[in-house]
Amino acid sequence: MTIYLDYLADLGMDLAAIFLLAYVLYYRRHRRSDLLLAYVALNVGVFVAISLLAAARVDIALGFGLFAILSIIRLRSNTVTQEEVAYYFITLVIGLVNGLRMDDRWMVGLLNAVLVAMMLVIDSPRLRARSQRRIVTLDVVHDDDVALVADLERRLGGRVVRHQVDEVDYVRDTMIIDVRYRTPSARTRLAGPEPTMTTAVAP
Repeated sequence: MTIYLDYLADLGMDLAAIFLLAYVLYYRRHRRSDLLLAYVALNVGVFVAISLLAAARVDIALGFGLFAILSIIRLRSNTVTQEEVAYYFITLVIGLVNGLRMDDRWMVGLLNAVLVAMMLVIDSPRLRARSQRRIVTLDVVHDDDVALVADLERRLGGRVVRHQVDEVDYVRDTMIIDVRYRTPSARTRLAGPEPTMTTAVAP
């Protein structure tokens, strides 16, 4: 029983640290829910893999070989989203967890439950649905930041929490903006119709 309490204590410290880093610091500043999922999945996956390697007492060569398998994922890809990267990583770690053939099957079951439950909570639609990110192309150039935010909120139908101007073309009178915004809740939407979007929006 002591080994389980020690493991849960270590896991609790790790989860507390990644919560402060990924949610309190990163997500509340940058509002990218896809990367929030990727960071938490990566952290918990590495924690589980390292703890398993230590518990199974595998040699260093095998340990590096296993992590070489994990490193085949391309973290920067135009076709794979951050959410999919998180699921790929957890899928590989679960395979590692169950493939080492540890004698302590209760530990293996606990690790599987931790990984699946973590993804269930962090990838919850209720947590992530209201936080959106769009690359917006406007057919007008705003020199006033207040007017730019107001225009974005009118077109997107949400409250802008962070924005970054990536490109301004004074010849064509266009702007490209990376926008993080929050959509209204269901109760708010019932109060009135959302504004119509007239911009070209790329996901």
